[in-house]
Amino acid sequence: MKKVSILIPEGDVIASSIVPAFEILSGINQYYIDSKQNETGFFEIDLVGLSRSSQKYNGLITFNPTRTIDEVTAPDLILISTINGDIQQALKLNAPFIPWIKEQRTKYNSEVASFCSSAFLLAETGLLDNKSASTHWASADKFREKYPQIKHIPEAVITDEDGIYTSGGAFSFLNLLLYIIEKYCGRETAIWCSKMFEIDFNRYNQNQFVIFTGQKGHDDTEIINAQNYIENNYGKKISVDHLASTFAMSSRNFIRRFKKATMNTPSQYIQRVKVEAAKKSLESQNEMINQVMYNVGYSDPKAFRDIFKKHTGLSPNDYRQKYNRVSI
Repeated sequence: MKKVSILIPEGDVIASSIVPAFEILSGINQYYIDSKQNETGFFEIDLVGLSRSSQKYNGLITFNPTRTIDEVTAPDLILISTINGDIQQALKLNAPFIPWIKEQRTKYNSEVASFCSSAFLLAETGLLDNKSASTHWASADKFREKYPQIKHIPEAVITDEDGIYTSGGAFSFLNLLLYIIEKYCGRETAIWCSKMFEIDFNRYNQNQFVIFTGQKGHDDTEIINAQNYIENNYGKKISVDHLASTFAMSSRNFIRRFKKATMNTPSQYIQRVKVEAAKKSLESQNEMINQVMYNVGYSDPKAFRDIFKKHTGLSPNDYRQKYNRVSI
């Protein structure tokens, strides 16, 4: 049997990342018992906390750890459930998990997987240094800024480097579980799991779910004014030189300050604003794709299609088909 430790974080836990993981792994056990004449199943599952004290979700649902970190040694797989609320506070509350996770990995070669924002907790162990990682798209900029030594891949639904796994936002962890089940139990079992729990195979990109609202959590007033200018004029062709001149800076200084404040170059930011405007049009209107393209300031259909797909993982037409009810 494979020993799995599902970590129950301190603080307000996210029930939706704990219950499905437990149910899916328990379902695999029943599948082994029913179809493979295996009396014990495949996984030995524990809910592991810093103590045996209960943790609650929104003050309503209670989780009782079955073991503490002091009672668990050498699990085959550690699943780090999503941490909630203020990241710094959550990391402080759950700091005692960090040396335990690191020890299980370095001493016993346990595999470790993070769900959504728990990538921050995994990053604190140092196990992700110089490795690829993903997290929820809403936390991408903060993660990249806090951990520059990690190869952050914001569009990834799953990353796997030598048994260190991360998943994208929210329910992307279901795809990660399916991936791990295939790795541990084989394709046949993974297909059964996909069908029984209705989880799509082969979802590798979370860009289509991103809602770009700008990155204004900084105190550079002139750059905020430049961001507002871009957002109010996305239908025009906006050059970096024009922006720099408008805000009385050299192009070099403007680019430097803009990237420091927003984690994007001005050109990247302009693209993201234009693509977000195009997405909203495709979701709610029935204009021709070329008209949407013109409305957001592009004139070359191929360039628009390539940039749109780069940021969403879908072509403009595929995006419309997926999200515009009228087009269904």
